[in-house]
Amino acid sequence: MAQTVGDLGEIALVDRIIAATRGAKGARKGVVNVGPGDDAAVLAAPDGRVVVTTDVLVEGRHFRRDWSSAEDVGVKAVAENLADIAAMGARPTGLVIGLALPPETEVAWVDGFLAGVLAEAGRGGAALAGGDVVRADAIYVSVTAMGDLEDRDAVLRSGARAGDVIAVAGRLGCAAAGLAVLSRGFRSPRALVDAHRRPEPDYAAGVRAAEGGARALMDVSDGLLLDAERMAVASGVAIDIDSGAIPLDEVLASTAAAYNLDPLTWVLGGGDDHALLAAFPKGSALPTGFTAIGTAKKPGEEGPRVTVDGRAPEVVPGFEHFRS
Repeated sequence: MAQTVGDLGEIALVDRIIAATRGAKGARKGVVNVGPGDDAAVLAAPDGRVVVTTDVLVEGRHFRRDWSSAEDVGVKAVAENLADIAAMGARPTGLVIGLALPPETEVAWVDGFLAGVLAEAGRGGAALAGGDVVRADAIYVSVTAMGDLEDRDAVLRSGARAGDVIAVAGRLGCAAAGLAVLSRGFRSPRALVDAHRRPEPDYAAGVRAAEGGARALMDVSDGLLLDAERMAVASGVAIDIDSGAIPLDEVLASTAAAYNLDPLTWVLGGGDDHALLAAFPKGSALPTGFTAIGTAKKPGEEGPRVTVDGRAPEVVPGFEHFRS
């Protein structure tokens, strides 16, 4: 019979996690002054400012164990947090994780989860600096991530100005399409299913945007329409999206056709790909990986809002907790 976390106990489980973090790749040398094992981690911040974000994943809401492996869950938990760090124009440095587990959870699941965490943290250049483990009736994952601005100012979602070019870096709609595929009982196309299970944000795109003069920046986690509206409201502008300019993944388009759906349903309304949405001054060269998809304008009588091809969008906006 497989060993469970109830068999192992909290102290042994924590010791197992600490041992796995030793020597893990990813963090820049000297960033973690004090790692797992003390009451708190200590991270170096060369310019005295640390960017911090946190997210919670709940079993049955954000992931299903019959759809996603433990490693998938670990990757996803880290990716959605480090994407928020990148969305401030910062470089990821470290993270701490709170993990709530039923006692019957197999230790092998924790090992797989940790493998996913360390792999994605390494890809983003961050170190797992500590965390907590508690008993619960279902699996809950709480991640707090930190980043370094490297003497730059943070790029906020409130900086867009009329005339700015609205651009995106990363995929749009693929995670939503993958969720739709899984909900229909299928496991392919694999590219879409994997986009839902383990997103692949371009963490360096945030720094490229900041260095390239971005005036506004944010993570697209809840859908392009909903998040663009958040930028529009925060910046006091109207944003018009050119649907024909949005990069459209070929497998997404073919799957939408097979389901007799408009691919824009997923592209405009779907979240969890963690692309970056940015506003750049008109005429500026866009950083590598960014594609222009719209324009910021002075708001009309309706106030700050988002239109698609000059009209109010017909697609239902993205995900919002307690409403979706």
